[in-house]
Amino acid sequence: MSQAGSSTSGIRVSGLRKRFGSVDAVAGLSFHADPGETVGLLGPNGAGKSTTMALLVGLLAPDAGSIEIAGTSDPTRPAARRRLGIAPQDLALYSELTAEENLRFFGRLHGLRGRRLAERVERCLAMAGLQERRDDRVGTFSGGMQRRLNVAAALVHDPSVVLLDEPTVGVDPQSRNHILDALGQLRSEGRTLLYSTHYMEEATRLCDRVVVVDRGRVLAEGTVPDLVARHGGRSRAHFTLATPPPPGTCVGGRPLHEFGGVLETDDPTQALAELARSGLALEAVTVESPNLERVFLNLTGRTLRD
Repeated sequence: MSQAGSSTSGIRVSGLRKRFGSVDAVAGLSFHADPGETVGLLGPNGAGKSTTMALLVGLLAPDAGSIEIAGTSDPTRPAARRRLGIAPQDLALYSELTAEENLRFFGRLHGLRGRRLAERVERCLAMAGLQERRDDRVGTFSGGMQRRLNVAAALVHDPSVVLLDEPTVGVDPQSRNHILDALGQLRSEGRTLLYSTHYMEEATRLCDRVVVVDRGRVLAEGTVPDLVARHGGRSRAHFTLATPPPPGTCVGGRPLHEFGGVLETDDPTQALAELARSGLALEAVTVESPNLERVFLNLTGRTLRD
């Protein structure tokens, strides 16, 4: 029987803190993922996402705050580990073992034996699309195949809570789409997913809610439409003219040159109609609606994070 529908399958983090020397990697972080919910954890490099993941699985001990995951406040307890799956950013696979041997190994670590182990290995190989490569050593796999197996290894013991730290980083489009389809299936089964990613389209596609973090703190959280409405800004109509405008041309009472080829507006249709009424010869027009990427940049800034 799957644990996916368990009432103890949520995540709750309150006032979480972790300091390394003078750096607050996690600085009072609070968020939650209800049972059966998929929550995205978005943030630039150095935001504290991977440290948060390490705290959630018990690899690090918090300096302050509380964690409740899979019904327990101690993620290192065997009862919690049985309900928890983790696909880390750094591949957690044995390159000298085959795909099947890796899954069997991780399944046995979680106490699976006999028919149950065989069933879970078979299902996870199918989920990863690796049935035909089951007997090949992982060291011979492409990066995308290894990423798919990395996710499968996190699921072999049928956990109700799954933590995924950048699970599609560096993979080809086909492998990325395969992984996202598989995670969508997990979501439909009612599992709780915490999904850390840099890819806005993935968060938009998968997540019920998104938590935007930076410097170890929550900047905003909510559904994607809610975040876009609150932090995405206005639509932008980008335009180029077929001929130079007459001197002194104005749109909406402002000189045209002030716009720099971009109109920011709540109503792109009305803005374009104003351009047309001004007698301008438009050569091309594109409308850019606010989206999650715009939210991310508005909240975390546009400065490079290397």
